[in-house]
Amino acid sequence: MSKKTLVSALVLAAPFAFAAPAQAADCPQGMEVPAATALRGAPTMPKDVTDTVIGSIDLGDEIGVKGRLLRTRRLVVQPGGIVPMHGHKDRPALIITISGQITEHRSSCAVPIVHRAGDIAREADGISHWWINEGTEPAVLLSSDVFHQM
Repeated sequence: MSKKTLVSALVLAAPFAFAAPAQAADCPQGMEVPAATALRGAPTMPKDVTDTVIGSIDLGDEIGVKGRLLRTRRLVVQPGGIVPMHGHKDRPALIITISGQITEHRSSCAVPIVHRAGDIAREADGISHWWINEGTEPAVLLSSDVFHQM
């Protein structure tokens, strides 16, 4: 990662460094369902979304976890845009909604979960999900995950 990219990522993250993060609404109690039940017919292709890697660290070099990167991406999901169905088995992630709002359809929840600016979504434990921007403005997300290098 270049020094300029690292500085840019730190500047982006600075406002959140000392603030207590808002936790996005989880699946409402009583609405949990067996995995994958809630995702029948989920979209499989992206629509009106840009996904830009803004920084990464090779965890093999850093802490001896070969073949893995800690990466941060900036996703911009336009109104009506879709982040298609995908899973998080062995790929934990945290996503913060920077602006706008986005709706998550999660494998373990019978109802959609709305994430607003400032919310953090935890993606772990093998969940599968997809996201859609049902709002009128772009949703901007920062996603940090532990990614398998190709």
